[in-house]
Amino acid sequence: MQDALNSLSYAVRLSVLAKYLGLLALMLAGLVLMPLLGSILFGDYHITERYLIIFVILLVAGLPSLWLDHPTDLHNNESLSITALAFIITPLLMTYPMMGSGLSFLDAWFEAVSAVTTTGLSTVANLEQMPRTFLFARAWMQWYGGLGIVILSVAILMNHHIALRRLVSPNGESILTTTRVYARRTLVVYLVLTLLGLGLLMLLLDNIFLALTHTLAAISTGGFSPLNDSLGDLTWPAQLGISLLGLCGAIPFILYYRLVRGSWHEVITDIELRALLFITLLMGLLLSTSLSFYMEMNWQEAARHGVLLGISAQSTTGFASLNLGTLDNTSMGLLIVAMVIGGGVGSTAGGFKLLRLLILLRLIQLIIRRSAIPTHAVVEPHLGDKILQGDEIERALLLILLYLIVITISWLIFLAYGYAPLPALFEVTSASGTVGLSSGVTSQALDPVLKVVLCIDMLLGRLEIVALLVVLYPGTWLGKRTG
Repeated sequence: MQDALNSLSYAVRLSVLAKYLGLLALMLAGLVLMPLLGSILFGDYHITERYLIIFVILLVAGLPSLWLDHPTDLHNNESLSITALAFIITPLLMTYPMMGSGLSFLDAWFEAVSAVTTTGLSTVANLEQMPRTFLFARAWMQWYGGLGIVILSVAILMNHHIALRRLVSPNGESILTTTRVYARRTLVVYLVLTLLGLGLLMLLLDNIFLALTHTLAAISTGGFSPLNDSLGDLTWPAQLGISLLGLCGAIPFILYYRLVRGSWHEVITDIELRALLFITLLMGLLLSTSLSFYMEMNWQEAARHGVLLGISAQSTTGFASLNLGTLDNTSMGLLIVAMVIGGGVGSTAGGFKLLRLLILLRLIQLIIRRSAIPTHAVVEPHLGDKILQGDEIERALLLILLYLIVITISWLIFLAYGYAPLPALFEVTSASGTVGLSSGVTSQALDPVLKVVLCIDMLLGRLEIVALLVVLYPGTWLGKRTG
């Protein structure tokens, strides 16, 4: 059996990786121009030099790919490898210019990983004293990291039929064509949401820089704020506006396209959208109650923080309106649940995604239902109007299990270093769910080993674990290759 599987499997084609990673390098070269120009505008010329060096490296690495042929097809392990390598290589390259703001290599890499994976955890203690180029670059990296993961999610979901059907209309096209079509639609939606968000925050904030950085970080559900207290010092309308932008980023992007196309009924009846709105409202209510009861806040204050934190955790945006290190255990537990679940498939949100939770709940419901019917009766598992296939259920359950395993192992490492159980669990869940909320554990003083653990968690969470495992699997690189 094993020999038969080996005979049917192929290693990735290096020419394919060279083609797409080369194109990625050229795309990154274009994206680097924004912080490069920003460094000139802000007068941070010592950082300009670093971005120029990275720009030249990316051009030299990417230009040869223009002469390589486009493959007629793309294998599953190739698409997953390209996805994973994109999110591994990009922060490594961006580490060098971020070191120009006075950070060590490890701290700069941590910030870059947190930015590209749209997490938002930071080891910087005083953000308001950092160069503006650094603050803009973090938000900009979150913005294009969020765009990248939404587009590349097609590659991750190639064999997840229901999820892929929600992203694009099945029309018999190849995955390459499908990805191009979806990429164009996503780019348009992403740009429109960004411009609308920027317009909104320009009205709510009296600072163009704050409006721009918060917009980039919110739409990408990244959560990097240039302010030390995140949303704490902003007005209530500004806090709510930024939080709602984050919630917009957690909604599957294809629904916006369908909304503009006039398919209102498809959007309104979408089971994952309904679940996202319901669980966000429920989380806000539970957090408000908990803050009022345990933290002895008045109802108005408890409701304000509860709603903001509920949206932030469920959308995995990671903005905070108060010091989370002071929260009661119940509130922290609720936030952990929200962070591990996350937002919608095909959005910029993290977590193991609501779609997979819905599949798990439907399976539990089916098991209970089957106990009350004759053994010979056939009951197909449905999600909405779609029949769940066996491999879809298997993948959903496997991914949930893998997420829990990653969180558990990381948590045990933090416990071994002497951290209190709940704050440690909160931190690793936030990293694995690419959320960015912090109980105060993440700081410059954090042990280097634990910083690396959190970086691995962020990468695993952003790549939904499987893509990174594919890169680490020897069979991906060794063995026979197709032409």
